[in-house]
Amino acid sequence: MGFLDRFRKPKAQVMLTIPKPTVYLGDDLKGAITISSNDEFDATEIRGELRCVEKRRKEKWIYDEEKKREVRRVYWDIATLHSANPKVAEQMHLISGVKKTFPLQVNIPIAGRESFDGIDGNVSWLIKGVIAIDGRPDVTSKSIELQVIKSAQPIAKKDDVTMVACEYCQGLMPETTTACPNCRAPRKA
Repeated sequence: MGFLDRFRKPKAQVMLTIPKPTVYLGDDLKGAITISSNDEFDATEIRGELRCVEKRRKEKWIYDEEKKREVRRVYWDIATLHSANPKVAEQMHLISGVKKTFPLQVNIPIAGRESFDGIDGNVSWLIKGVIAIDGRPDVTSKSIELQVIKSAQPIAKKDDVTMVACEYCQGLMPETTTACPNCRAPRKA
């Protein structure tokens, strides 16, 4: 390998496939990483990179020498809330013409934040596939933005409904209804 080759990515492609971009908090995200190479090189690992990033709009007042007054500056505060790098393959030697697919599975933590996009902030989940190479730039796939949502919780219902007799047909009906389900007569208060 020549000196300048250390600064170039190998001629390889990474493709990440996710069956659906929507996932619930606490669920496992399943997909596949497909690699193909048109070059010969050593990969240290093949992995996925999952990131949850929160951006918040903030402002601060700074004295401007030119204007001789305080000026408001708006900036975005960025924090990584979750980071995971699940390995799908260990170190391997890739040769020209090789094409392989590896299954990917990563857990979305149940205590994580759900995706949202607002005026003053947002939370986004991104995932991509990576061929890691020592001493050279990594080969990466396009990032896929995930929609992470809360799981649907069953709503608890009360079973303690009092039944009353209809004044017209004498059939039983729940006291919360406004009309008899049998004869459709309105319920008197």
